[in-house]
Amino acid sequence: MLKFDNCLIENGAFQLKADFQIMPLSSVAIIGPSGSGKSTLLEALAGFRSLTHGALLWKDQDLTSLHPGKRPIAMLFQDGNLFPHLTVFQNVALGMQANKRLTNEEVSQVEMALVRVGLADMGLRKPAELSGGQRSRVALARVLVQRRELLLLDEPFAALGPALKAEMLDLVADLAKETDTTVLMVSHDPNDARRIASQTVLVAEGVAHQPQATAELLDNPPAVLRDYLGGA
Repeated sequence: MLKFDNCLIENGAFQLKADFQIMPLSSVAIIGPSGSGKSTLLEALAGFRSLTHGALLWKDQDLTSLHPGKRPIAMLFQDGNLFPHLTVFQNVALGMQANKRLTNEEVSQVEMALVRVGLADMGLRKPAELSGGQRSRVALARVLVQRRELLLLDEPFAALGPALKAEMLDLVADLAKETDTTVLMVSHDPNDARRIASQTVLVAEGVAHQPQATAELLDNPPAVLRDYLGGA
């Protein structure tokens, strides 16, 4: 179980409270108005932002003081964070080893990850030679080889067209099931939440609320979410 235990997260003058639990193997959307603290919540979980108060627990392990690299977490950012001077294979391999040569087994794992995301023949290409969707697949393959139990998505597919974004979300959902991964996904699009998240956390007015069934929340949103979504 992932537990935000009476957490207070500060970002300058902004404060966000979080006190809720997420069951393992869940896919959970995080939605709310712009500037409400959705990315701040993920940054705290990943270890990029310290808690002012409270604790973060995963399967009874206290993550609160752990370095980001020591947490059982992989994070996919909006820009994918690919290195333009490295090949597709090398970018994916960074998910395993940043400072030494790969073993034969690790090479095979990178190759299998590229196959799984549909880039089997593109390992020698550079990011500039790829489409936006293909670059997203490279970033996803790098996450895949990390073999972490928690995957955090901070709108990594926001720049893609609707059909391609839906395809990438479906791929994330399939990979999460195959690898027993718990997913937390920030999105501004309620259709993203409906597509792959059985539960949704509303972040609004300084609070990350308890997860609710996605359909129930979006079909009957509270006023602050209804105002944000408008006709969505």
